[in-house]
Amino acid sequence: MRIVVLGLGYLGATHAACMAELGHEVLGIEVVPEKRAQLAAGDVPFYEPGLPELLKRHIDSGRLVVSGSYSEAAEFADVFFIAVGTPQKKGEYSADLQYVDAAIDELVPLLTRDAIILGKSTVPVGTAQRLSERADELAKDIDVEIAWNPEFLREGYAVNDTLHPDRLVLGLFGGGQAEAICREIYQLILDGGTPMIVTDPPTAELVKTSANAFLATKISFINAIAEVCDAAGADVKAIADAIGFDARIGRKFLNAGLGFGGGCLPKDIRAFMARAGELGAAEALSFLREVDNVNMRRRTRMVELTREVCGGSLLGKRIAILGSAFKPESDDVRDSPALNVAGQIQLQGASVTVYDPKAMDNSRKLFPTLDYAVTAVEACEKADAVLVLTEWSEFMALNPVELGAQVRERNVIDGRMCLDSTQWAAAGWQYRV
Repeated sequence: MRIVVLGLGYLGATHAACMAELGHEVLGIEVVPEKRAQLAAGDVPFYEPGLPELLKRHIDSGRLVVSGSYSEAAEFADVFFIAVGTPQKKGEYSADLQYVDAAIDELVPLLTRDAIILGKSTVPVGTAQRLSERADELAKDIDVEIAWNPEFLREGYAVNDTLHPDRLVLGLFGGGQAEAICREIYQLILDGGTPMIVTDPPTAELVKTSANAFLATKISFINAIAEVCDAAGADVKAIADAIGFDARIGRKFLNAGLGFGGGCLPKDIRAFMARAGELGAAEALSFLREVDNVNMRRRTRMVELTREVCGGSLLGKRIAILGSAFKPESDDVRDSPALNVAGQIQLQGASVTVYDPKAMDNSRKLFPTLDYAVTAVEACEKADAVLVLTEWSEFMALNPVELGAQVRERNVIDGRMCLDSTQWAAAGWQYRV
């Protein structure tokens, strides 16, 4: 099929490349000239394992073409995916839908044939209905069907999650062709046994936000238990292991530590709360406010713990921060807990040196006043404390004996509980979590 993907950020670029991999002819629309030029040359402007090879292969084959022209998009195909960003509004909890609205406003007046527009972006419930009404106003004697097909990508695993998802969700208004078209688009995936849940647009929109809210709640739950464990002298990891054997609970996302960040969970749970309030159901999601609070407290606790291991003051101390991306296998530093902690520690008078395998450039742009090292060992030179804040495999493979020769004081704080505590303690380190 011929398909257009509107917006080639993290979601859009991944989706476009994967649709080409499924055999479709894809036109990707990106309005930012610099990003468009990079993608057209087969370069991915962010780190995502497996995506650069996939993108370049299909750019080179001609199956994926990048453009900035909505007129070209309107001529190219009759099926369009909206994959633009929906960031948090400045000073508010609600989602900023200006890019979603702009996609409809720019595309629909240019259409000359019946079309199907499928939303991939994470949006507040009710957005598809509003966009459908707007499309009806803008359409010129044609039928424009809007449906919602939310994404469920994990950064670091986005290609696999697109080509081998655990489920597909499609929200329809009914009476159109969107379901048949989607089944054709995803035929190879469906043939592989992936279930497809067909429902109405509000439900499809809520599936995505509900999934993110649940994951955020699970992470904050175990971090709240960690606070109790700190007070009681208990082992939160052992608790997580024990309750994780319960099939109703599961072990995934039960790792206590610094908490969640990135461009999705924080802003999505806040937008979910804001939308519930607009719908008159604010009390139903009031617990998410505490989920958010628990998450933010973990950052403050990490700063306090660092000050504690440094003798009560950070003034003049040298602190090594290992990891600045919000999670491993990503260069995303949006709402990064690690960089937030690094910034707070620096404000308390410490000299802070950061190292991350992939997120150095993005970190420098966001926090230019921090110091940056080219290796983990360099970051730790003469450090009074080493903080492991992103669970990269590179950090888990560090030799604590060799690293101990580089630091001034053997204090390590494992913000992700990813190190072998016995090994580090045996090498003379004070190990804290």
